[in-house]
Amino acid sequence: MGTPTIESEEHRALRKAVAALGNRYGREYFARVVAEGAHTDELWAEAAKLGYLGVNLPEEHGGGGGGIVELSIVLEELGAAGCPLLMLVVSPAICGTVLARFGTEEQKRTWLPGLADGSRKMAFGITEPDAGSNSHRITTTARKDGGDWVLNGRKVFISGVDIADATLIVGRTEDARTGRLKPCLFIVPRDTPGFGRSPIAMELSAPEKQFELTLDEVRLPAEALVGDEDAGLLQLFAGLNPERIMTAAFALGMGRYALGRAVDYARTRQVWKEPIGTHQSLAHPLAQAHIELELARLMMQKAAHLYDAGDDMGAGEAANMAKYAAAEAAVHAVDQAVHTLGGNGLTQEYGLASMITAARVARIAPVSREMILNFVSHQSLGLPKSY
Repeated sequence: MGTPTIESEEHRALRKAVAALGNRYGREYFARVVAEGAHTDELWAEAAKLGYLGVNLPEEHGGGGGGIVELSIVLEELGAAGCPLLMLVVSPAICGTVLARFGTEEQKRTWLPGLADGSRKMAFGITEPDAGSNSHRITTTARKDGGDWVLNGRKVFISGVDIADATLIVGRTEDARTGRLKPCLFIVPRDTPGFGRSPIAMELSAPEKQFELTLDEVRLPAEALVGDEDAGLLQLFAGLNPERIMTAAFALGMGRYALGRAVDYARTRQVWKEPIGTHQSLAHPLAQAHIELELARLMMQKAAHLYDAGDDMGAGEAANMAKYAAAEAAVHAVDQAVHTLGGNGLTQEYGLASMITAARVARIAPVSREMILNFVSHQSLGLPKSY
């Protein structure tokens, strides 16, 4: 099946509708929420009411019946309006997708309707202090104790735990046949005894806070295990590929917002006789930033289509490439936007300076650009493995 490069009429209509919602809130709303230490509850609730939060989840569980293609459009357009929802990456994209594909019928009935209508949120816990991007070094362990599971370990840089009803924790269990540890996923409700959290102070302006988690003899019932205990990496990457695609959408929205502010400024700002956008030294870098964002979007669309079509292997390569390209394009667009505005680019009035830090998050998380280059050089080009 070919990968479409031109969006359907339905997708264009979705973009237009979500953009209209985002523009009703905009960057001023987002900045106010951040300044107050609050959350984007009003935008989240309205997006849920309009069916955007669960657009990728199954219809039989209250979702829109679409896929990551549609959800990435939602996140990109909200970001382009200046008010991205990071929890879209975590709750419906990662956790919702994993549960829809591998959860038990009881888990689906319990969680998917709430994730779809926005009344419930779920965080995702994989990153650890000593593991970094190496999921094979995860040390959070889960052992069987009678009919229960008992988890012990630590996680860092976990988004939105304070507003999530539960966290989907990646732990490792021992394979009885080989004695090796294999990854497994567990639903850990927020108030479970032994499940602790502490905020991490970040030089980052965002409504969603980052947390370090501790799991100290966290006891869970057997039904907390998601899917098959022996599925291992298959279930894990069912969540990681959408995460990379949605991170690309997050970066694209950010880059488009910054570029839009710069273009508006370049059209109207006059220092001599003509607007500064007349001069090629400013116009050409903005044009280059636009080209880079459009190219990154094409790769993101390819990755999303492959994933929704069930091609996990193809989607893995494309999702990594999309995340890499979108992050680089976003960083360049934000830098050029700030440079175009000069001193005004560093003022609170224009709201671009805080994006210098935010844009670099896409280079770092959920996997660094260096690890993506490792993946592509080894998996795509067949070069010797370096890690």
